[in-house]
Amino acid sequence: MGFVTGNSVRIAYEAVGPADGEPMVMIMGLAAQLTFWPETMIDGLAAAGFRVVRFDNRDIGLSQKFDAAGQPDLAAIAAGNARAPYLLSDMAADTVGLLDALGLDRVHLVGMSMGGAIGQIVAADHPSRCRSLTLIMASTHAADLPPGTPEARAALMAQPDDPADREQVIGLGMRVRRAIGSPAYPMTDDEAYAFYARQIDRDYDPSGIVRQAAATMASGDRRALVARIGCPTLVLHGEADPVRPVEHGRDLAARIPGAVLQTFPGMGHDLPEALVPAFVAAIADHARKA
Repeated sequence: MGFVTGNSVRIAYEAVGPADGEPMVMIMGLAAQLTFWPETMIDGLAAAGFRVVRFDNRDIGLSQKFDAAGQPDLAAIAAGNARAPYLLSDMAADTVGLLDALGLDRVHLVGMSMGGAIGQIVAADHPSRCRSLTLIMASTHAADLPPGTPEARAALMAQPDDPADREQVIGLGMRVRRAIGSPAYPMTDDEAYAFYARQIDRDYDPSGIVRQAAATMASGDRRALVARIGCPTLVLHGEADPVRPVEHGRDLAARIPGAVLQTFPGMGHDLPEALVPAFVAAIADHARKA
């Protein structure tokens, strides 16, 4: 565990794997700390020979919070009547700043959900820094793509009545997991409780999550941007994703030159432990070929 300053933002990160391994940088999604990556996935990629770096995005986990920016009005932002405190392009600049601070020239980027959007921006706007790109459950955010299910949207937007009540916040996380998780690979209640207890005990800041959501909403359609991605790209997507239906993955792969699409039956908007070996094999093989 360490801290660096990138793009004038204090960023918490962890690195595992051989010191001389090709660097692979993992970018997490909305409301998700670096600890959302399954440990078996990180260890598997490290065992495959990569130097795996994962980090907390701004406003989450142990990285710098932007409380001074206040609480954005998501409805006003969605209507185009207000600005977000920052955009995904700023978070992409944070990622490049992390690479600079760690002395990493060209890396394999792996982004999940919002992290996939950030990875798209890094690969398109900083092509010399990206050796390969893997996008998991990601999207171009085009308006004509099918929306997530009402149940998934409601779960993701829910807020606890008392953010200081640990059990209430853990319970909310468990309800979100049931709404967006993989129907073929559900977590047990005990597994979900332990997972979210670990997240909450490390950090919980609902205002930062809202600012990240505002950045996602305000950053718009990336179809033109992804057409500029030149590095080898792998798109992984669940066929049962209730947040970003599989059409989002298909659209993304079709718009990135030469991209390869792999879909998983029964996978939702999470990283089920049962699929980790397949994820590790696909990502490692893709990176080696690059």
